[in-house]
Amino acid sequence: MLSFFFASNTIQAADIEVGAAQTDEYVPLLKGKRVALFSNHTGMVGNRHTLDIMLDNGVNVVTLFSPEHGFRGTADAGEHVKSGIDGPSGLPIASLYDGASKRMPAKEVMDRFDVIVADIQDVGLRYYTYYCTMIDLMNAAIVYGKEFVVLDRPNPNGMYVDGPILDMKYQSGVGRLPIPVVHGMTLGEIARMANGEGWLRDGKKVPLTVVPCKNYTHDSRYRLPVAPSPNLRTMRAIYLYPSVCYFEATPVSLGRGTDFPFEVYGHPDMKGYSFEFTPQSVPGAKNPPQLGKLCHGVDLRVTDEEAAIAQGINLEYLIDAYRNLSMGDKFFRSFFELLIGRGDIRGMIEEGKSAAEIKATWADDVKRFRRQRAPYLLYPEHDTKKSE
Repeated sequence: MLSFFFASNTIQAADIEVGAAQTDEYVPLLKGKRVALFSNHTGMVGNRHTLDIMLDNGVNVVTLFSPEHGFRGTADAGEHVKSGIDGPSGLPIASLYDGASKRMPAKEVMDRFDVIVADIQDVGLRYYTYYCTMIDLMNAAIVYGKEFVVLDRPNPNGMYVDGPILDMKYQSGVGRLPIPVVHGMTLGEIARMANGEGWLRDGKKVPLTVVPCKNYTHDSRYRLPVAPSPNLRTMRAIYLYPSVCYFEATPVSLGRGTDFPFEVYGHPDMKGYSFEFTPQSVPGAKNPPQLGKLCHGVDLRVTDEEAAIAQGINLEYLIDAYRNLSMGDKFFRSFFELLIGRGDIRGMIEEGKSAAEIKATWADDVKRFRRQRAPYLLYPEHDTKKSE
């Protein structure tokens, strides 16, 4: 379990209770049914996994679904994860990130159960793949006539909305719905919105139950007790993630293969920087960008957490590296459009537009989305002016 950086952080926002802790709410819904659990290493209530809590309460869990990084959360980003058997429980795992082109589990898997329960910790970004997998499972539930239950968890980036709404011609494994980069919603709220907006297969709805968190608002500073994936190890990294993930579509290293992934950026040919790091092959980053090469760049660990939140999406880092390397269009890979969600932003950067000028182009998207999502929110939001 990946808890090494989070255990020392300040305790989570006072008295927030995740959906999975509320057994009185969901165990009666599941009794007498065959259950498939979509979860991973983040499905924890204190020091107990939701799977163990369900089994101890007599819930008939018959299948496990695993996302990117696997059920126990140890696979690299993008690494294909095979189906198999979960050692501790002995239950079959059906991988939803095995490299197959289909987004639909096999019929023989779907025939095993009556209801899918989703309990997984998201980080609130359109390109973070856990919600994409949830949407795929909701579509499968529609096809095979299954119920769907979400045990909700807070969104650590749930305090604001920012970024362009996805142009659906760039729909991919890192962008499944027409939502901004930072959508500010929990998985339970996204599930409600996908159902209500007709975003699921053929515009149909799945029988959906969401068990909400208690004592959570969209202004809560929820500090994750478990790292959600191998390279998001600190809250600062999670708060910087909306601004730096675009480097994944460039030659620039984000610090994968170091002790501070997603908190730095650099490249062997960047000039004028005193900060240096050398990516190495490590668990969770077996073959990181610029492996074994001395990179020069910027240390973002000096960024205050609240400052990282307040900046929202900040493309200044990307623009800085683009200008320093002087590579022109070779700086970008096609993956960039899938991450940012629009086809014109690469050109704006190449034309020399500032981060503020680019950010202004999606202001209307943010306002429109906030209005669109309002009926589906489960939790109060107080700072309604942020990012508008």
